[in-house]
Amino acid sequence: MPDDPQLFSIGEFSQICGLSVKTLRFYHEKGLLKPAHVDAGTDYRYYDAACLDRARIIARLRELQFSLDDIARILTECSDESDLLGALRRQQRAITERMRADRKVAKALEDMIIQEAEAAHLADSGRFTIEEKSLESMIIAGLRMKGRYEECGRGFSTVARMMGRHLSGRPLCLYYDGEYREEDADFETCFPLRREEPSRDAVCVRTLPRQRCLSLVHQGPYPQLGRSYRKLLVEAKRRGLAIQLPTREVYLKGPGVIFKGNPKRYLTEIQLPLVES
Repeated sequence: MPDDPQLFSIGEFSQICGLSVKTLRFYHEKGLLKPAHVDAGTDYRYYDAACLDRARIIARLRELQFSLDDIARILTECSDESDLLGALRRQQRAITERMRADRKVAKALEDMIIQEAEAAHLADSGRFTIEEKSLESMIIAGLRMKGRYEECGRGFSTVARMMGRHLSGRPLCLYYDGEYREEDADFETCFPLRREEPSRDAVCVRTLPRQRCLSLVHQGPYPQLGRSYRKLLVEAKRRGLAIQLPTREVYLKGPGVIFKGNPKRYLTEIQLPLVES
C-alpha cells in the first residue's frame, strides 16, 4: 500500500498541508487526524486526500483559536459550515470576552508603568523640598477606621475589593487626630475614583474639596515619617500657617502589588491642608 500513488508519507503530507511532522503525530495521538494507513511493520504513517481536507479544517479552526477539544467536537458533530454556525458564535463571544479582559489588564499595566516610572524618576532626582501648593478636588472612596496605624492595609484591601475597577490613582490616608496615637488612631484609608459612585457598606464615596497645603515627599520607611512631619510643622510655624485636619499621606511608592520592595525607597507625600486666611 505504501506504493499507492494516492498516499503520501508523513514528510510529504507535511509539505502539502503546512503542518509539521511533530504536529501531525500529535494530532494522530489525540485522534484528530488519523492517517489513511499505518504500516504494521514500520509504524510509518501515510495520508490521502481525505486527510488533507481534514488537516485544512483543523488548521483553519486553530487559526480561529478553537481548542483541540472544541475541534474534536466540531469534527464529530458538524458536516458543513451551516452546522458550524453555533460553534462560531460561541467562539466569537468567548474571544470578545477575552479581549475585554485583556483591555482591562492592559490598562492596569499602563497605570502601573506610569506610576512606577514617575516614582523612580522622583526617587532618582532626590529633590524633596517643602512646597506650598493647591490640591484639586478629588472624588474618593474611603473607609474610616479606629485602631493602630499598621492596620491601614486591611482598610485599603477592603476599599479596593469594594470599588475594584472604579479606582484611579494612588492610595492615600486621611488622619483626623492631629497627634500620634498608639491604639485608637482615627484615620481613613482612601482611593481616588474615576467618577462618582454609590457608597458601599462602610466604604463612603465623597469629594475632597480643593485646598491649599504644605507638602513634602518623604523617602524611606514609614516609621521614619516623623522626621518629615517635623520639617513641615517647623516650616508651617515659620510661615505663620495654621494646619487643618484631616492631614493626608499619599503613597507614591510603597509595597508593590508583586514585590514588597525596599522600604528605603518608599515615597510618601505628606500633605498638611492649610486654614484659609
